[in-house]
Amino acid sequence: MSKQFGALLAAILITGAIVLSMFVVGANAMTNKNGTPVSNSPVAAAAAASTTASSSSTSDQALIAQLQAQVAQYQTRDQQYQAALNTDNQQLTQAASQKQMIQQLLTYLQQRGIITIDSQGNIYVNGR
Repeated sequence: MSKQFGALLAAILITGAIVLSMFVVGANAMTNKNGTPVSNSPVAAAAAASTTASSSSTSDQALIAQLQAQVAQYQTRDQQYQAALNTDNQQLTQAASQKQMIQQLLTYLQQRGIITIDSQGNIYVNGR
């Protein structure tokens, strides 16, 4: 019996807390001075919506123009970066080609006995 009494008491307390919170929220909504007044007239509501739409449309157009200008700037930067990247890739390819040619030359000179390369990478010219 005591478990049922505890459960009943808990249910009453929870219900009371919910009712009290609903009352507080309702009273706050009724006394709030910062709320938007209710418009019963469809004409007044349409006029208010039209005013809001025209002012937001103007600000939206300005924001769109600003964003389009930013996109154009980013596209210009992207083109500059792509051009720099292409130039760097060409230089890298040229450097790799030169490195390969130098390696072939050193190998040729070493095979002919003209130079000697030690384990530390020092190059010695052999005399005849």
